Amino acid sequence: MKSVLVIVVLLVGITLFSCHSNSSSESNNNAASGSSASGPSAASAGASAAIDVNAPSNSEGVGRFSHVQVGNTIDPKMAEEGQEVFQTKCTVCHQATDQKLIGPGLKGITKIRTPAWIMNMITNPDTMTHHDPVAEALFNQFNQTQMTNQGLSDQEAREVLEFLRQNDAK
Repeated sequence: MKSVLVIVVLLVGITLFSCHSNSSSESNNNAASGSSASGPSAASAGASAAIDVNAPSNSEGVGRFSHVQVGNTIDPKMAEEGQEVFQTKCTVCHQATDQKLIGPGLKGITKIRTPAWIMNMITNPDTMTHHDPVAEALFNQFNQTQMTNQGLSDQEAREVLEFLRQNDAK
């Protein structure tokens, strides 16, 4: 019984550690460039607090995705693949409901964010948090917990987007 408790505590610790990535190499790189490893500056934290993170935005965010085209109908195969990726990589911190965990619940996300913004956030959360006002406001709202870059490919990010679209269509 005691060993089961130790294993559970270790798994929870590892999970929490993986969701809050502030690696020493990231800190060293940021120190060399003169920027803060802890996220956006305190001055910008006040400005991002005024942003309503639940309000619709037409922003595409910051990253390589812009003008992502999605069809009027959901691709069920792509959504199924996206659900698998979401369950594997995302559910430690996010739910497909409106329930908040370490990060926000994602129900309704495709109604208030553009496909490009979602894909940029999935594939490049560090840059988004530091350079996109909505992502920065979310960072501050969730106790400055940096979303972990899960290393998803562009295809996997697109599949997760399709899953989120399907989830929001329910």
